[in-house]
Amino acid sequence: MIKMQSQTPVHEQDYYRALAAKDARFDGVFFAGITTTGIYCRPICRVKTPRQTSCVFFSSQAAAEAAGFRPCLRCRPELAPYNLQQNLAHAIWHRISAGALNEASVEVLAEQVGLSSRQLRRVMLQEFGVSPIELAQTQRLLFAKKLIQETHLGMTEIAFAAGFGSVRRFNALFEARYKMTPASIRRLQVTSQSQQGITLRLAYRPPYAWNALLRYLHGRAMSGLEQVDLQQGCYRRSVQIDGKYGWIEVSHLADKQQLLLQIAPTLSSVLLPLLAKIRQQFDVEANPVVIAQHLQHDPLLAQQIVRTPGLRVPGSFDAFELAIRAILGQQVSVAGATTVSGRLVHKFGALAESPWVGVTHHFPSPERLAGLSVEEIATIGVPKTRAATIQHFSSFTAAGGLQVQAGISLEELILRLKALPGIGEWTAQYIAMRALRFPNAFPAGDLGLQKAVSGEASQLAPRCTEKQLLLRAEAWSPWRSYAALLLWQSLSSLPEANAGVIG
Repeated sequence: MIKMQSQTPVHEQDYYRALAAKDARFDGVFFAGITTTGIYCRPICRVKTPRQTSCVFFSSQAAAEAAGFRPCLRCRPELAPYNLQQNLAHAIWHRISAGALNEASVEVLAEQVGLSSRQLRRVMLQEFGVSPIELAQTQRLLFAKKLIQETHLGMTEIAFAAGFGSVRRFNALFEARYKMTPASIRRLQVTSQSQQGITLRLAYRPPYAWNALLRYLHGRAMSGLEQVDLQQGCYRRSVQIDGKYGWIEVSHLADKQQLLLQIAPTLSSVLLPLLAKIRQQFDVEANPVVIAQHLQHDPLLAQQIVRTPGLRVPGSFDAFELAIRAILGQQVSVAGATTVSGRLVHKFGALAESPWVGVTHHFPSPERLAGLSVEEIATIGVPKTRAATIQHFSSFTAAGGLQVQAGISLEELILRLKALPGIGEWTAQYIAMRALRFPNAFPAGDLGLQKAVSGEASQLAPRCTEKQLLLRAEAWSPWRSYAALLLWQSLSSLPEANAGVIG
């Protein structure tokens, strides 16, 4: 059995207790194989709890399937939130789940993450109990099962969207692994579909502060690219991924503890990497209970956790897009950065088609911005020095600079970013935090964070220094990014909230 986090069960008795309690905190942390049925379930499965002697516990769906168990049709293990941890194996797993082995070999993936193929296999076997190929295969099958049950896509579209090279191979492997045909799964479908797109769901571990996250995104939505409807409780945007163009809409199913996705039909062939991006943007993989248990030891953070349980760190659909937004936000207010970002989208972004009047453009590509002159970029209303930073960063990204190696440390990443012209500590930390999903990134130079810790509402009042803030934040590791969001959230009750901070 794979070693779990200290907050999770470590003995079979503990696993069984969590299973018997239907405890949502452990959804995705482990799976229970039932020897009497040959089925494996999530801990939240509502069927009658079997005897402990009939249960075998696994830390991943792949390990359960490698042992000969089939996924439960009731609790649907493919819907379980991921249990990703901060280590090399899980960084590699994230790439595999996004389709890294659908066309490339293990050797190519190993080269991308800076390991030998032998080392890669050993790391994944030690952490997940199966090989990289077995992980990828299980991911393809479960994703295909998800598409069968949640969409009206044809079997050919599903097979290729899930990463299979042929429909024949898909059908054969599906029937061999699950002892039933894809068509028989389709007959069990109960999900209604949107008239205008593909409907899918993403599960998360509760609680989830959806309204707080939407308010955060609303104040930072780039005109033409994004739209946040607070009344309907949804987020919309244009999408470009792997040469495909379309749109998405994300809303919240609180009673089901899921996010509901509406996706343009034009994106059906890139659903696997698309969902990986959405998971990152909406921080679906976070374990809020574990994070809260760690941060609540600080009285200031404890107060905010009570006010806003389940607060996520809003990520980005595209790392380059968020990085440019961070550069535009240097030393200006949230409102100012949002305005200038919208100008950049409208002036240099390609036109987009969507069902909504406010979603009209795609974000300009790195190649597009890199090819502009400093003077052209400056016409959106930024100093030439900042325009030069945008141009240089765009060239850096076009050359693959934002494709960070799996397992790279936060410290290494910050040094790499700060080596670029115009990128200081604050910008580097902000990019690491929201664009590249480092949970311990912390922009201590942010005036808003310093102000929140000081507890003073007036801008004229003394606030803690960056050094003092970093010292206090030591106790918040490895979840300093979540602490930052809690502190920014606390400013919303102050009369001068967001004045002069990007947050």
